[in-house]
Amino acid sequence: MEQKIIDAFMEASKVKNCQNTKKMQQLPPPLPEKPLAPDEAVIPLPEPELLPDKTVDFLELIELRSTVREYSDKEISMKELSYLLWCTQGVKMGLPGNVTRRTVPSAGSRHAFETYLYVRRVEGLQEGIYRFLALEHALVPVRLGEDIEALVLPAFNKLNMLRASAVTFIWAAHLERMEYMFGDRSYRYLFLDAGHVCQNLYLAGHTMNIGICAIGAFNDDEINGLLGLDGRQDFAVYAAHAGKL
Repeated sequence: MEQKIIDAFMEASKVKNCQNTKKMQQLPPPLPEKPLAPDEAVIPLPEPELLPDKTVDFLELIELRSTVREYSDKEISMKELSYLLWCTQGVKMGLPGNVTRRTVPSAGSRHAFETYLYVRRVEGLQEGIYRFLALEHALVPVRLGEDIEALVLPAFNKLNMLRASAVTFIWAAHLERMEYMFGDRSYRYLFLDAGHVCQNLYLAGHTMNIGICAIGAFNDDEINGLLGLDGRQDFAVYAAHAGKL
């Protein structure tokens, strides 16, 4: 990347240059979740309060956290998937102004991510692409069908891990949510927030004997096209494979 591009981004995204935000203009805030189409079928997940409580040694958990690139062919259960989704984007409460408090930190509580899943081996789910509805704690199918693997493969480079995993998490930013409060500084916060989310997935996965491998080297245009994102206002930021050990 040319230095002048880096310099321009760093200067434009300084706090002092991001003052005329939509919030400062007292414009209405964006929705905290992409709305459902009338014909979309919602798949409920096991409720968070019904999930098994895991007692952990925190220091041991931190020490043993690691990236895992090889998985068994076992299915992940719906309860386990619900647990991972709750730990990474679970909504603890809703507040006025379309604000949510979740299980991960986010700049200004904007929580700009939509979680997409490429499901391969999850008990009770057809192979395909799903979107997590954090407010409802449910899933909605995005793309299903026998040809789904052929559509997903061009989006990733390490195909052995993709094919071995039970589910792949994909976090896509909805820029409007973060931009509302922070303007051009939003881009800095989006990538920081992605790290918070993925670290929670690592820690939650370890408690369930589920291996995690974070993926930053995906093919942007292909993955955005797969998810129906425009690549500008909505775009993939981070991904992670998950599978039973």
